[in-house]
Amino acid sequence: MFGYVTIAAGALTPEQQVRYRAFYCGLCHALGRRHGQLGRMTLSYDATFLYLLLTSLYEPESTEGSARCLPHPFKPHAYVQNELADYCCDMNIALAYHKCLDDWQDDHSLTGRTEAALLRQAYDRVYSLYPDKCREIERCLKAISALEKSGESSPDTGANLSARMLGVIYRFREDMWADTLGTLGEGLGRFVYLMDAYDDLEADLKKGRYNPLHAWHDRDDYETFVKDSLTLLIGEATEAFETLPLVQNMDILRNILYSGCWSRYQLKQQKHNGSVAETGKNAGQA
Repeated sequence: MFGYVTIAAGALTPEQQVRYRAFYCGLCHALGRRHGQLGRMTLSYDATFLYLLLTSLYEPESTEGSARCLPHPFKPHAYVQNELADYCCDMNIALAYHKCLDDWQDDHSLTGRTEAALLRQAYDRVYSLYPDKCREIERCLKAISALEKSGESSPDTGANLSARMLGVIYRFREDMWADTLGTLGEGLGRFVYLMDAYDDLEADLKKGRYNPLHAWHDRDDYETFVKDSLTLLIGEATEAFETLPLVQNMDILRNILYSGCWSRYQLKQQKHNGSVAETGKNAGQA
């Protein structure tokens, strides 16, 4: 469930792309400082959005500069670092650790098992700092695993658990913005859960794995149902977002929520339409 909350790069100016990259690199530096080189390998666009969002809302004192790093040793890259990077990279570690465990449990992935073992120490440190949040993440993921094993046919149950998990993560601190941030995270959680199911459906059907859309994919209105559902769910997130008193980085944040989140959906549609066109071409040749 990683990689959906990202930018639509083509709709950003070069300056905006550099700005977004500076937050991405700042988070990468924080991961390296707190959790070592292995921690940097877990860096996600999803955590970068959270970092950008919280920085824009709370406007903490930030350090901006440029530096070379191991992934990019020859060309310096701009970075933005502040106190919120630590929280975001810790939440990134928590989700990455459980994703590796999930890969092992679902597919018996030795890579997932190995990576989870390597991340365990980092996760234990995060757990010691945020025990309530980590316990809630574990509770939600355990419940999602149980409903998958039961063959739950409704996507709503899993989506609501995913919403609960991201809502807790987005609820950075208990202040006047906590409820709004929690609602934003919940909307994204539902959206990402359904988008992930839609993205993985063909592979899951082929491998006989659970997918919450399994009972829906044969419907004549399946594509309309999915698009309408995704639109409604991202609308929950954007409605909460628009009530936040944000000034900084608004073009980038709106790009992510209104365009970037749909990138994988659009790619899937392009592939589908390309397959249909190719089928029609071959039929015409026949």
